[in-house]
Amino acid sequence: MTLRAALEQQARSNANLGSPFTARILHLLAQRLTPGTELTDRLFHWPGELGPIGQSVPLRLLAGFHALVLTGACPELVAVYPPHPAPEDDRLWAALESALNAHSELLHHWLDNPPQTNEVRRAVVMIAAGHFLTSRFDLPFRMLELGASGGLNLMWDRFALMFPDGQMGPADAQVVLRPEWRGDLPTQAAHAPVILDRRGVDISPLNVRNADDALRLQSYLWADQPERLDRTRAAIRLFDAKVDQGDAADWLVDQLTCTAPDHLTLIYHTIAWQYFPTETQTRCLSAIKAAGRRGPVAHLSMEADEHIGNGAAVTLTLWPDGQRLTLGRVDFHGRWIDWTAP
Repeated sequence: MTLRAALEQQARSNANLGSPFTARILHLLAQRLTPGTELTDRLFHWPGELGPIGQSVPLRLLAGFHALVLTGACPELVAVYPPHPAPEDDRLWAALESALNAHSELLHHWLDNPPQTNEVRRAVVMIAAGHFLTSRFDLPFRMLELGASGGLNLMWDRFALMFPDGQMGPADAQVVLRPEWRGDLPTQAAHAPVILDRRGVDISPLNVRNADDALRLQSYLWADQPERLDRTRAAIRLFDAKVDQGDAADWLVDQLTCTAPDHLTLIYHTIAWQYFPTETQTRCLSAIKAAGRRGPVAHLSMEADEHIGNGAAVTLTLWPDGQRLTLGRVDFHGRWIDWTAP
């Protein structure tokens, strides 16, 4: 895929995910960006797959621009970014060119790393599934998240989920999720899920208590979706969990030595599995199956499947018997959820 094709593809995706401003930036880049500087030459000669199934180069560049806005380092960009009125194309392009020329060092730095998002709205899946599992097992949870990035969604039990005629989570929650609810109403447990421990792993975790890492995490959000920024900042304020650096399979094998009959080990991942090497996926599944013979284990997955354009599949596999349940489908950013749990 060429750089221009990758930019246009990402523009369409961003537009479909409710971000017309970032879609416009990506479209302008596809139309007007040319090689000729160290930075643009790097972009045009990027090795490997540039698009979303590869290295997501357009999102890396877009995040670099947003970082310049969030820090105020590029006044020209700040002046044309939300909440300011949308400028005409020529003025927007002039600001982008200014950033490309004057802030190439930062943009190079942002290009060095793949996007990492903790889309807080994805926690709608964990909250609904958490109540489903509490209702079914009535055991406290030991939570293990694979591909956790900064780990914000390890705090899902501190978030509130609003659905038709009901609410899950604390009444005074700082993070409130209001997805469009489709399908069946969720099972609401008699009491809130009890969390014994919460821990995650990522090959390159972000420390949200560190200002630079918190900036990076926020930069991957889109400037014309301020509510996402607000939710992420609220989640950062209440964060209290541990995210380890390492290979998901190595880490999971080690963590699953602690399974026991008196708690439910909940392993989950949201839009992360596809990035694991096949060997890592195989070893993770083998470790989960083995752990399920020693104590109750649940494997919750929110991942893309063959149904392109219809969000992610939400599945739950319960051990020791390996029963696989389909819980529904959910928008990749948690804007809607179609709940079909049994």
